Amino acid sequence: MQNFKDLKAWDKAHQLILQIYRERKTIFKDKVYSLTNQLGRAASSVPANIAEWCGKNSQKDLENLLNIAFGSGSEAGYFLLLAKDYECHPSNQNVILYDKVDEVERMLTALIYKVRINKIQLLMRFI
Repeated sequence: MQNFKDLKAWDKAHQLILQIYRERKTIFKDKVYSLTNQLGRAASSVPANIAEWCGKNSQKDLENLLNIAFGSGSEAGYFLLLAKDYECHPSNQNVILYDKVDEVERMLTALIYKVRINKIQLLMRFI
């Protein structure tokens, strides 16, 4: 087990949700509060699942939590796309946030790959 604060993926996801919370009132403006709320929940789920992942021991839990974090990142990316298409949020700010979501997803993909490789190596020891 490791401290989640030491992971770059967690730090990037944490910085992303902080920025989303700061800009939350302008992302969907006053048009659709529920979408702003859903964006916040999806984005905050990413670092929360990474933190939970660091506290687990089983390989199954590790991969599952990282997959949930990845899915939440994809969901947050969708809500940012919706904000852009709905013309609620300045497109340059939206691109910055979307790029940050993409960066976090790439980091999560690398972590998921690492967990899978470790699982395969562990299984190979018993064959």
